[in-house]
Amino acid sequence: MDEVSGMKGEPHKLGTNEPSKAVRIRRAAVADAAEIARLSAQFGHPVPVKDMRARIAVLDAMPSQQLMVAEDPGIRLLGWIQVERRLVLTAGERVEIIGLVVDAAARRRGVGTLLVNAVQQWALAENLGAIVVRSNVVRDASHEFYLASGFTRVKTQHIYSKSLPG
Repeated sequence: MDEVSGMKGEPHKLGTNEPSKAVRIRRAAVADAAEIARLSAQFGHPVPVKDMRARIAVLDAMPSQQLMVAEDPGIRLLGWIQVERRLVLTAGERVEIIGLVVDAAARRRGVGTLLVNAVQQWALAENLGAIVVRSNVVRDASHEFYLASGFTRVKTQHIYSKSLPG
């Protein structure tokens, strides 16, 4: 058993190029932590399941945060998306995609599009006029995905990080 994801075995292999008609998008729950951790590890960001459980619980209590999953009943989760409602002094209120991960076995089958469309519907219901996403320069497939999904590249930037003691 993988200590990060809590899962055994390989990702489920889907048999078609389209997601099953049964795929549904729903708000994530703490019970999804092991699957979300499994998917996060595929994306290169391993998180222990116990930490993922705690983070999901905190996010769930924050009205500015949405964490949604794509599930195919009887099969592992196919993906997740985290978005944040932000008020930016220079840009106004908008939604920012913080993370989008689709299972390696389900990529290019419409799952990411279903997740982004669910976020768009949530943003419209909240009267928010824009969705923003930052994508690592090395993730060419995500650039193609976002452009094909109607996003426009508006700038290239550097992200800086500083670890604090404690």
